[in-house]
Amino acid sequence: MFTDHGSHGYGVSSRDAYHSWLDGARNRLEGLMGDRLLGSTQLGMMVYDLTTNEVVFSRNARQRQRPASVMKLVTSITALDLLGPDYGYHTSICYRGNLDGGTLRGDLYCVGGFDPTLTRDDLRFFADSIRRFGIHAIEGRIVLDMTMKDTLAYGSGWCWDDDNDRLCPLLVDKKDQFASVLMTQMRDAGISLNVTLGKGRLPHGCTEVLRYRSSIDKVLGQMMKKSDNLYAESMFYQIAKASSPQSAHASDASGAMKRLVYKLGLDPVEYTFADGSGLSHYSYITAELIVRLLRHAWEHREIYDHLYPTLPVAGVDGTLEKRMTQGVCRGNVHAKTGTVSGVSTLGGFCQASNGHTLCFAILNQGLVRVSDGRTFQDKVCEALCQ
Repeated sequence: MFTDHGSHGYGVSSRDAYHSWLDGARNRLEGLMGDRLLGSTQLGMMVYDLTTNEVVFSRNARQRQRPASVMKLVTSITALDLLGPDYGYHTSICYRGNLDGGTLRGDLYCVGGFDPTLTRDDLRFFADSIRRFGIHAIEGRIVLDMTMKDTLAYGSGWCWDDDNDRLCPLLVDKKDQFASVLMTQMRDAGISLNVTLGKGRLPHGCTEVLRYRSSIDKVLGQMMKKSDNLYAESMFYQIAKASSPQSAHASDASGAMKRLVYKLGLDPVEYTFADGSGLSHYSYITAELIVRLLRHAWEHREIYDHLYPTLPVAGVDGTLEKRMTQGVCRGNVHAKTGTVSGVSTLGGFCQASNGHTLCFAILNQGLVRVSDGRTFQDKVCEALCQ
């Protein structure tokens, strides 16, 4: 329902102008429902006016479909809601044993927090920090603590023939090479190593050498703008870890997502969340759910202010850089794209010509050419923005 906020200057003429825009937008969208594409494919779609708090358009909005990378909206909003915008990813270096005269006779533990942002330069900093701590030689073991998450290297329902990154709690440059790179960097820093490699859980009573933190915003930026699947899975497991004091499992993250769905007034039984990136064939959502999550972000500025800057911008950057490069949508549509075989999706925000902020979700499925889905979505956005 249109709300007459005096401070916004909404009078009778404003209400008439709004309803005129609303009728025009609905007519344009209804006209798109005759697109030939929809005769042989599935569509789930919803558009919501955040300014007036009402549905602008809905078509099959409760039809369950695969989300592709629009799943990253579910992951990011759940993470910001559950963990908060100040949450940090932590990787620690600790030791147990005797440190005498610069020589550690014992074990150096590398405790993974599934930080996908770590680079060789970061591990050079790790090595320099270890030396500055006073460790100039190690005689013993270097132990990798990978117990932050389960032992699954790939997500449930991922295609076996996809070339995906391994889901490892200790990464460098997105590769499972943490130990070898750190050892090289330590030797380059002048640390003598007479060690064997092992895996295990950090025991009580260890001394912390360093604790490295990466911000959730750093992860969100790459995850959303570039649709990085590894970054999304790392966030999925941060959600899981918040629910599990021991090793995090995908089911822990799914449970947290379902609890948010319930809090938003929808039935969590209607959805399945098998991973955080949308690669899984087992995840199913609806356009209604995506819109409800976007509304939740809009209503909570601590979520929206961290989510919105990470969304690709039409014709400007990210996965929308080469879409909607001209006209009213360019620089206006801020949305997450999604593409897997047969599926194309889009969900996000835009501003209508009357100044109202809209959120929307468009899920196209059963596509022979995913480009057809993108073309349809671009037409929808133009109909909303013109």
